[in-house]
Amino acid sequence: MTTVEFSPAAAPLAERLLEPATEILARYPAGRERSALLPLLHLVQTEEGYVTPAGVAFCADILGVNKAQVGAVATFYTMYKRKPTGEYLVSVCTNTLCNVMGGQEVYDGLAEHLGIGNNETTADGRITLEHAECLAACDYAPVVTVNYDFTVDQATPASAVELVDSLTRGERPVPARGARICSLRDMAFQLAGFADPREGAVGDGVAGAPTLRGVTLAQQHGIAVADFDPETPITRTKPAREGAPDAVVTPAEKAGVATNEPAGDGKPAGDSTRGERIVSQRTAEHKQIVPGGTTPGGKKKEEEK
Repeated sequence: MTTVEFSPAAAPLAERLLEPATEILARYPAGRERSALLPLLHLVQTEEGYVTPAGVAFCADILGVNKAQVGAVATFYTMYKRKPTGEYLVSVCTNTLCNVMGGQEVYDGLAEHLGIGNNETTADGRITLEHAECLAACDYAPVVTVNYDFTVDQATPASAVELVDSLTRGERPVPARGARICSLRDMAFQLAGFADPREGAVGDGVAGAPTLRGVTLAQQHGIAVADFDPETPITRTKPAREGAPDAVVTPAEKAGVATNEPAGDGKPAGDSTRGERIVSQRTAEHKQIVPGGTTPGGKKKEEEK
């Protein structure tokens, strides 16, 4: 890695994070270091629990991009927080199925009990509450996570309140599934790609009964796909990476790849002239439309009433 000259805004963070940041960059091929932006943003969140202006400057300097490019990514993903966040981020799914199963009532109960709203933090800095659009656990709806780990399955307002009360007391209750509860900064360090040495930091175990409900019903009623062998390997249809076994590429994919052009500044990948042709065509058609006249299709325009 070449020597990086950090701006005054980024220099304090560089003193503490340069070593792990360099380790993150080393995971990517030469010339592709910009792909490290996502884990780097998680890394800067380990310092103050959110992506600070100094964190944006640090990421920009070490990657050789401008701060606007970093900010565009940091504001797109909800896991990157742009204001101080509590030690525990409590997320309640209020999407379709969880909502039907009582997710909104769970969220409303927590908001009233804690005295805060969405993306707000309690005065003691312990808990930030948020409603989540989806937590990918419809089989256990409604669900509540703490720092992105499943903590309460099939939650009720009472069980959710019990959870936050124990967190407020400084306890770390055993989650319903998944890993042991940790702080949001510890979780950010894991999301940056670093191992958590705590015992029980990594969840394991088999799928639960709600997850396997469909399979169980199929077995009970003798429902199965004819001639299906679960051990059959999945055919690869994407081009293989260099050094990997040859992949199966369909003619359509070959044609698609062949017509793509490298993306240039301000232009999307693919046929860069197609959009220009469409615009020119629409402009020409528009010019042919004369007030009181006909359209290119020959249809008489309706008289204005």
